[in-house]
Amino acid sequence: MKTDLEQETAEEEELQALIRQISPADHISMEEAAARWKTVGKPLFSLGKLEDAVIRIAGMRKKSIYSLDKKGLVAICADNGVVAEGVTQTGQEVTAIVAENFTKNETSVCLMAQVAGVDIFPIDMGMIRDVPGVTRPEYKVAYGTENMAEGPAMTRKQAIQAVRNGIRIVEELAEKGYDILATGEMGIGNTTTSSAVVSVLLDRDVREVTGRGAGLSSEGLERKIQVIRRAIERNCPDPSDPIDVLAKVGGLDIAGLAGVFLGGALFHIPVVIDGFISSAAALCAVRMAPDCRDYMLASHKSGEPAGGMVLDALGLSPFIDCNMSLGEGSGAVAVMPLLDMGLKVYLEMSTFDEIHVEQYEELK
Repeated sequence: MKTDLEQETAEEEELQALIRQISPADHISMEEAAARWKTVGKPLFSLGKLEDAVIRIAGMRKKSIYSLDKKGLVAICADNGVVAEGVTQTGQEVTAIVAENFTKNETSVCLMAQVAGVDIFPIDMGMIRDVPGVTRPEYKVAYGTENMAEGPAMTRKQAIQAVRNGIRIVEELAEKGYDILATGEMGIGNTTTSSAVVSVLLDRDVREVTGRGAGLSSEGLERKIQVIRRAIERNCPDPSDPIDVLAKVGGLDIAGLAGVFLGGALFHIPVVIDGFISSAAALCAVRMAPDCRDYMLASHKSGEPAGGMVLDALGLSPFIDCNMSLGEGSGAVAVMPLLDMGLKVYLEMSTFDEIHVEQYEELK
């Protein structure tokens, strides 16, 4: 029988084996898509980022003709022990309440998803209580994390398990035929953990990357900054080891979402980054497997101070800038109709030859 350390080592080796299977996006498919765009009967490059997205998704799907008909939102739900430090306006009980509302189609993103044609999959990765329809034993890692201001948020084994679970979720949805996934989350205290993770990975001062979250006062913001500083100083996360950073100052939602991004790359499914928490997870995933960046799309620039910093670090440009900071995956869902519009023009608009108009030339 394996010891805990032997089991942890085996699980990490399995994760690393999966990561080694990740390959860059297919440049031949991207070149084919770019060439097709030039034949579409409209001014060259006039749809801007929508054209770029169609081309990039062709590389992700490894084919220049594809559909985005089946869309899903993976919303990872988890609680954070650091809430005990008074870094939020509300208590941990809110996480489960909102998670339950996902199952009733009563959250903001549920209503937005109805318009965008997106199916929602709320997953309990670590809430302090179980919620029917959200909690599945095979994906739940723990009943919340520990208080990172007093010690590591979780064990390394738990962090690895959460990342692996995120990959498994994508595998499950890939088998069901999903073409594109949005990322979302629900977890009171997760702007605190995300700020800690980003501070370490980007080597930025805590004050630069920490915002008011869901409406903290100036006094509350200062307390939040000092709590994050204490957590980093006490735990000494290794910036060269994303798993260590997740385990010491992260959250189970961030770790699970990092796995979702890795899973997108493994199964050639585009994954849309939502806001700050989602982008912190994307940053962790890219630090584990740089090629998985090829499979990411950025929905919007978060209202949190580090929202733009993380996207810049990832080399990704957001589609919209609506001052959104709701979370839940709302920004990622909001861009889905835009992607549908771009793809429809790409696939269905007449070519210059078909309308008997001389094709535009690319002028330099």
